[in-house]
Amino acid sequence: MPRVLILCTHNSARSQMAEALVRAAARRGLALEVHSAGTEATRVKPEAAVVMAELGLDLSGHTSKTLWDVPDAQRFDYVVTVCDSAAAGCPVYPGQTERRHYPFVDPSGGSLDRWRAVRDQLELQFEAFVQALQAGQAAPPSYVDSPAVPVA
Repeated sequence: MPRVLILCTHNSARSQMAEALVRAAARRGLALEVHSAGTEATRVKPEAAVVMAELGLDLSGHTSKTLWDVPDAQRFDYVVTVCDSAAAGCPVYPGQTERRHYPFVDPSGGSLDRWRAVRDQLELQFEAFVQALQAGQAAPPSYVDSPAVPVA
């Protein structure tokens, strides 16, 4: 079963939402082990839980954690960073790990509409990610290269 890690700075918003979205998309026909982590741990932001609940996805059991809190932290098939800071601070992985960088705006401090906009972008991107894996294709190499995400 492929293992996926979604990495952000604090594991408080974008990576948490992406983890829930990938799990939900994978349940529709792809066995994946999905984790999220941060380069440092804080807390899951309540706004993330609110906007994900609107999609029927529950973050109440999620906790903010660092990479080293994740089981078998050096063995992932895909490591996806969702912010530039995490991409810069991401550790080196063995050769079999494929890295992807899909940067998203940090919704922290913004309105719920901003949170929803980021959630919707994450949903499009990670739906494309899961669809590619389901089709036996490589995951989109970048956010811009994803066919499911319109380029502004």
